[in-house]
Amino acid sequence: MHQPESFDVVVLGAGPVGENVADRARVAGLTVAIVERELIGGECSYWACVPSKALLRPVLALDDARRVDGARQAVSSSIDAAGVFQRRNRYVGDWDDSGQADWVKAIGATLVRGHGRLDGPRRVVVATEDGDVKLTARHAVVVCTGTRAALPDLPGLADARAWTNREATEATSVPRRLAVVGAGGVGVEMATAWQGLGSAVTLLVRGSGLLPRMEPFVGEYVARGLTDAGVDVRTGVSVARLRRAGDGPVRLQLTDGTELDVDEILFATGRTPLTGDIGLETVGLTPGDWLEVDDTCRVRAVDEGWLYACGDANHRALLTHEGKYQARIAGDAIGARAAGEPLDTAPWGVHAATADHHAVPQVFFTDPEAAAVGLTAEQAERAGHRVQVVDVEIGDAVMGAKLHADGYRGRARMVVDADELFLLGVAFVGPGVAELLHSATIAVAGRVPISRLWHAVPCFPTISEVWLRLLEAYRDAGAA
Repeated sequence: MHQPESFDVVVLGAGPVGENVADRARVAGLTVAIVERELIGGECSYWACVPSKALLRPVLALDDARRVDGARQAVSSSIDAAGVFQRRNRYVGDWDDSGQADWVKAIGATLVRGHGRLDGPRRVVVATEDGDVKLTARHAVVVCTGTRAALPDLPGLADARAWTNREATEATSVPRRLAVVGAGGVGVEMATAWQGLGSAVTLLVRGSGLLPRMEPFVGEYVARGLTDAGVDVRTGVSVARLRRAGDGPVRLQLTDGTELDVDEILFATGRTPLTGDIGLETVGLTPGDWLEVDDTCRVRAVDEGWLYACGDANHRALLTHEGKYQARIAGDAIGARAAGEPLDTAPWGVHAATADHHAVPQVFFTDPEAAAVGLTAEQAERAGHRVQVVDVEIGDAVMGAKLHADGYRGRARMVVDADELFLLGVAFVGPGVAELLHSATIAVAGRVPISRLWHAVPCFPTISEVWLRLLEAYRDAGAA
């Protein structure tokens, strides 16, 4: 074993979340070691957010062109899948992480490649190609190890060689027939991408609708868009067992008693934490568990306050951007504690990840796009709020939408706290709505009064005029 090395902070996991923790800790003047056993940049950079959007964008760009008279006539051939894969490869750096590794070194952090495990309080042992490296942390160890795809326990799963998000985003050929299992973001985005790339896609949904954590109408619009694109959307059904013989097709036996033959099957059925082999047992925690944290992202169950968890591992919001937000909060909190400075942990304080509870934004790049922040109407009512719900059909009410796409179909909703008169949540579905979401996030996180939103003037003719239409609908409903 190498000689022990001491740092102020040791970070397990060099994805976007771990990188942000390291950056904020270095800004605070602390020494940092960051440990990674795979590629620097993590799941998001190589097998999730970046490659999936690189696959989706050409598909959506063609769909956008086909919705505009005069442009649709210029779309004279099918998509070039090989060109899409080349573009995807470019944006993931051909799975070469040297650029990201250089960035880690440039901020002054020490990069340790290998499998890191806790070895008791404030200690980490990293198994590297050159032997074990022992690290100690004077102030904090931060777990940013993320998640992996959760696969169901089904007969024949192993032999079927099922896809997860990794295989779906790094594939280099288009399967003739693809089954996608799952109603969440990965399922609907990959159904969109692969149908657009030329697969005959069947989407299998156990429940009654898509994107169940968003407003119900959002899933309805997305399901209609997928169906119009040619996806066979089947709700209330899933896979009971599956079988693949050699390199042949996969035969699926479905829960409704029918069978389906496909060339590949993708399970997009949730995530499980990558905490099973990082030594949690050496500090009294259960391997494989999610790590419950406070609003500074410090793990509640560990005394002395030296262990933190950011991103997917803490299960607060399994979204890259939210994990990076937590990382900034945690890095600043670690720096303040190390300097003996007081922390501002009140709601919306500098050292409190309050947005995790009230203003989590999420976007899915389907056709139409789906975007939301904050609470749904149902969630708000369950939380005890008296709410007013305001809906606008975007294509009927907004000239910018009509100009964006002939026959524009979409809807916007704002959920208003009827007592405090600010927004609890906002949801959009429709072409081009992803870029509307940050304005909604500011309104929700800032608890901007409805009366002040009247003074935020949207430009004409843009889709953002939907904000004016929402406020007019709220006024016309007789709201105070």
